[in-house]
Amino acid sequence: MNNKNEKARIVISLIFIACIGITFMHPLAQDPAYHSFADARSCFGIPNFWNVISNLPFLVAGMLGILYLLFRDNYSVSKHPAYLMFFLGITFTGIGSGWYHLHPDNTSLVWDRLPMAISFMSFFSIIISEYISQRKGKILLLPLILLGISSVLYWHYTELQGHGDLRLYILVQFLPMLLIPMIMLLFRPAPPNASYIWLMLLAYALSKFFESSDRLIFDFTPFLSGHTLKHFFAALAPFIFLYGMRK
Repeated sequence: MNNKNEKARIVISLIFIACIGITFMHPLAQDPAYHSFADARSCFGIPNFWNVISNLPFLVAGMLGILYLLFRDNYSVSKHPAYLMFFLGITFTGIGSGWYHLHPDNTSLVWDRLPMAISFMSFFSIIISEYISQRKGKILLLPLILLGISSVLYWHYTELQGHGDLRLYILVQFLPMLLIPMIMLLFRPAPPNASYIWLMLLAYALSKFFESSDRLIFDFTPFLSGHTLKHFFAALAPFIFLYGMRK
């Protein structure tokens, strides 16, 4: 399949199908059990210490990325804003997720999910810019970020109304992770840092595995829980991306 427009239509069709499909799902409220993590140990007066402190790598990766971009000779914020927004989102994920894990509940979870949504959408814009069209990626950045923010705020509003609805946030978080590998395979030639992007996706996939195995891993290795490992592997992704950019 060599026609770029045909490939774009495939991606757009999948987005359309996903959007239609999710409207047929029943509204999905946040499960209160989500806030019950396996490792609730306190240390140095900090509750849920390891789940809080394991967010520091996000903060470091985000700040290193911002500094690298701002002091890079050929980087222009006006031409490539998605990169800066990605690392800003990662930085605030470190802060927001740390705040959430101090007192896990739906209200503090908002501050965890908002910067993550910004990072997801910024990264999706980067992929569009790198593989499809730099102009389209730049144009879509703001709408994508607003969509990500809206998905979190909508979920929180519905929770306050007593009928939480996570469907839009689920779409924002997981659809790009399905579309990105497809875009990378469909649209060629790949950019020079393509191998690092694949490693990022692998790190993120591993982080989701550890997140789903929180209790199992903590029972097997009581010094670290699955959720703590999830933070480390999720934070590894922006470190890989930064390394790929420098290469």
